[in-house]
Amino acid sequence: MAQYQETLQENPRCIFSIDVEDWFHILDLPSTPPLSEWSQLPSRVEKNFLHLLEIISETDVRITCFFLAWVAERFPYLVREAKARGHEIASHGYSHELVYRMTPGQFVADASKSKRILEDVSGSPVLGYRSSGFSVTKETPWFFDKLTEAGYDYDSSVFPAPRGHGGIATKQYAPYRVSDDRNGLIEFPLTVAGVFGQPVCFFGGGYLRLFPYFLVKRMTRKVIQEGRPVVFYVHPREIDPSHPRLSMNLVRRFKSYVNLTTTETKIRRLLSEFSFTTFAEAMSEFRSPTENQDHVKKQDCQVL
Repeated sequence: MAQYQETLQENPRCIFSIDVEDWFHILDLPSTPPLSEWSQLPSRVEKNFLHLLEIISETDVRITCFFLAWVAERFPYLVREAKARGHEIASHGYSHELVYRMTPGQFVADASKSKRILEDVSGSPVLGYRSSGFSVTKETPWFFDKLTEAGYDYDSSVFPAPRGHGGIATKQYAPYRVSDDRNGLIEFPLTVAGVFGQPVCFFGGGYLRLFPYFLVKRMTRKVIQEGRPVVFYVHPREIDPSHPRLSMNLVRRFKSYVNLTTTETKIRRLLSEFSFTTFAEAMSEFRSPTENQDHVKKQDCQVL
């Protein structure tokens, strides 16, 4: 695994992102339907994603939408609507496969296909990528090279704490370059906050739903005070408590469906109480030459 470089930004803003996928795209379950069956299932992504866009339109905030390209292919107007409202279009892959279950060749083909579809639909370059389940592990040392090969400029797939589908044991919690090339790929790790010496996520998915808002807000301020941008992420199904359920065990059911009724309120409060930018804008700021960016600290990355 290559050495990583880290640079802290001044006055970091939060980044709000949506992983645009449907209710049946929950990963790694016996009941998860294969891609061949997706088009036969009742979709909720249109209604839920458009409702999220309406919520965001109540504030002067631009966000990043990581589209599963299968969704973009089926509902291209969702991509165009998000772009028309000033939001960034980025890639969540095409087939929603875990990275560590693909070969390097399969991965770069999937990532390239997704980028091509999204650029054709949106009419704009697609700079960013996020893997399904943040599934970058020790089994995928080729991940960043293949993303570069597929033509991406930044990634937001590294989860710097243990989790079910990945996790990278690194203290580099701020955005960093993955090579010595100043114009090379930039990684925006998912945000964690230190709690009793351990990295804990409060800022997306089941974590955002589980923790009370006062704690999410407190940890957001803590991360900002440490000089890091806070990356938030949600899925359209998370504002839809009545969406269909997949069959799963009690633990996964709790993680997947806990506190669905609280998500929309938390999103509205976050958008009104913090300053936000997109990944593309943050990347531009990151690459801009500043006095602070001349100091680069190298550190080996140990993968879980």
